[in-house]
Amino acid sequence: MVRTDPSSQMLKGILQGCLLILINEKPFYGYSISQELSKFGFADVPKGTIYPLLMTMEKKKLIEGKRQPSSEGPQRKYYYLTPTGKVAKDHFIQQWSTLSTGVNDLIRKGSEQP
Repeated sequence: MVRTDPSSQMLKGILQGCLLILINEKPFYGYSISQELSKFGFADVPKGTIYPLLMTMEKKKLIEGKRQPSSEGPQRKYYYLTPTGKVAKDHFIQQWSTLSTGVNDLIRKGSEQP
C-alpha cells in the first residue's frame, strides 16, 4: 500500500503515468479510475488528487473526456488516451524502468553494508 503524502509532486508524476497506462487499456470514468488504482495499492490517494490530475491531463491533450450514457444513472465522463497520451505513456514506462532499476540497485547496495 502506498503510504506517502498524496500531494507530493513525485506521486502526482507517478500517478499521471499510472493513469496513462490504465486508460490505455480501456476507457475509464473518474470513480472507476479510483477503484482500479486501489487494486494496485493506491487506496490512500484521495479523489481530490485524481480529478484535478485528470483535468490537467486533458488540458495537456494526453487524454480526452467524452460524456456517455450510463446504465447506472446520469451520463459519465469517460477518458480516452490520445496519440500524445500514448507517446507520454511509453516515455513514462521507459523512464520508470530506468529510475526503478537505479533506485533498487542503490537499495540493495545499501542493505549489503554492515
